[in-house]
Amino acid sequence: MAAAAAVGVLVAMLLSSAAMSTAQHDYGDALHKCILFFEGQRSGRLPADQRLRWRRDSGLHDGAAAGVDLTGGYYDAGDNVKFGFPMAFTATLMSWGLIDFGRSFGAHREEARKAVRWATDYLMKATARPNTVYVQVGDASRDHSCWERPEDMDTPRTVYRVDPSHPGSDVAAETAAALAAGSIVFREVDPAYSKRLLDRAVQVFEFADKHRGPYSSSLHSAVCPCYCDFSGYQDELLWGAAWLHKASRRREYREYIKRNEVVLGASEAINEFGWDNKHAGINVLISKEVLMGKDEYFQSFRVNADNFMCTLLPGISDHPQIQYSPGGLLFKVGGSNMQHVTSLSFLLLAYSNYLSHAGARVSCGSSSASPVQLRRVAKRQVDYILGDNPLRMSYMVGYGSRFPRRIHHRASSLPSVAAHPARIGCKAGAAYYASPKPNPNLLVGAVVGGPTDNSDAFPDARAAFQQSEPTTYINAPLMGLLAYFSAHPNPAHWGEEDQAQVASP
Repeated sequence: MAAAAAVGVLVAMLLSSAAMSTAQHDYGDALHKCILFFEGQRSGRLPADQRLRWRRDSGLHDGAAAGVDLTGGYYDAGDNVKFGFPMAFTATLMSWGLIDFGRSFGAHREEARKAVRWATDYLMKATARPNTVYVQVGDASRDHSCWERPEDMDTPRTVYRVDPSHPGSDVAAETAAALAAGSIVFREVDPAYSKRLLDRAVQVFEFADKHRGPYSSSLHSAVCPCYCDFSGYQDELLWGAAWLHKASRRREYREYIKRNEVVLGASEAINEFGWDNKHAGINVLISKEVLMGKDEYFQSFRVNADNFMCTLLPGISDHPQIQYSPGGLLFKVGGSNMQHVTSLSFLLLAYSNYLSHAGARVSCGSSSASPVQLRRVAKRQVDYILGDNPLRMSYMVGYGSRFPRRIHHRASSLPSVAAHPARIGCKAGAAYYASPKPNPNLLVGAVVGGPTDNSDAFPDARAAFQQSEPTTYINAPLMGLLAYFSAHPNPAHWGEEDQAQVASP
């Protein structure tokens, strides 16, 4: 009985957006900062309108040794390597947020597009040669042995690529997805750029599908253990086809998805979604076609999506596959838990939006859940990140009065070039890494890995990298979430909004 009561309390807490709330959050401010974070991750020559002024130009010769321009793009986390696989996923999720919730971005819409373009411009460079995708710049092992500013990098900027002899269907198909999604984002504001993105996406996907194989096998020592593809490349092929279908509306991609649904495992690992495993995202993305009444052909994907949603709802599913901490945080065993929190919450929100438009509910066996219930769970996770948690602290740097001060991030933890013009060598940075002092540069908007188990504990220590390191793929799905809740902050009105959506043509 005690266990049942505990579950009941947790369910009530997760479904109530008022739980632990101390005040109404300023989601618009959080959104602005969430986007600003990406400026701190920029590689290459920084533009005149760069707002995080403590960062300077870096990686200006990336790709030169290989005879290709690979300047630009994003550093994935607190290091100075450009990993193409998570960068492409980051771009896809930023674009998805803008596609589904563009109006909700309001005044922040243009800066969000700029964040996307910084990634897509780089991905266009990385795919400029036919049947080739440059997937990484930097020797991860050498880079991780140093603690130095990106402006001071002296570790090898080795370039890695996939091609017909060294296939990488996973990273290539994810890159195709990012370019296709980006083409939708820029369709109205820059049609010529949008077309270039879509044309390139088509070419890159054709390469990914024709020359099949995991990039972890082709480039094992370079990309592992940082970004090995553990789930295989099959999910990325479906994911890439789904985005190409959405961007181009070409029948060939529709047929590809249906023909490969079983062989590429659309129903597998449905409680997972991130840079490595796209299955849940595939099912949610394609389900929109069904819920909009456009394509009953894909009904099985809607069933898969419902099953996925049920695993996220405690007290609803007979077989929940996701755990929650006592404070209400969704968590999965492993490092950098906030990547799961933001990506899964984004899928909850996106699917609730599709359901609302269709006047539908999630079917969970003998139970069901409304779009509002899904939205409440997503909002509860966002509120936890922003400070409604047992520690009463925000996990976003610069948001609220209490937030992580010692994040695992080289550029943030070392003095800026303006403050310390002299070069800081590879090993000289160790003293700053070991220092108990707060980071001198605020990486505004960075969301760290956060609690990694069910204790709701957070050490705020650089050495605890699984908890204190920010990543681009934590922030990417959070953009769409914050945009939606900035425009729709009051859960009491959500039912009315749903009715209005259902009634509208």
